[in-house]
Amino acid sequence: MLGLSSSPRVFICKVATDMRCSFSGLISRTKQIISENPLSGHLFVFFNRNRNYTKILYWDESGYCIWSKRLEAGTFEVPAGEDKIEIDKKKLM
Repeated sequence: MLGLSSSPRVFICKVATDMRCSFSGLISRTKQIISENPLSGHLFVFFNRNRNYTKILYWDESGYCIWSKRLEAGTFEVPAGEDKIEIDKKKLM
């Protein structure tokens, strides 16, 4: 069963990511660019240069998970800010 921790934070990496990256590459980017612990149970969101493909890295205490989505049309909208952004959960609700 897949379940998120009770209060996960969401971090967006605004630096374009090569979507060929898998677990090792995304873990490395989480540490180097986002400066967070990938084992924290938080969600780490990465986009490609065209912002039509995203991957989300998550640790669920038994292993890493990667969710991915590619848009057939359009692009993902990313909030303005630094190389990393923490999403305010109140704005998502």
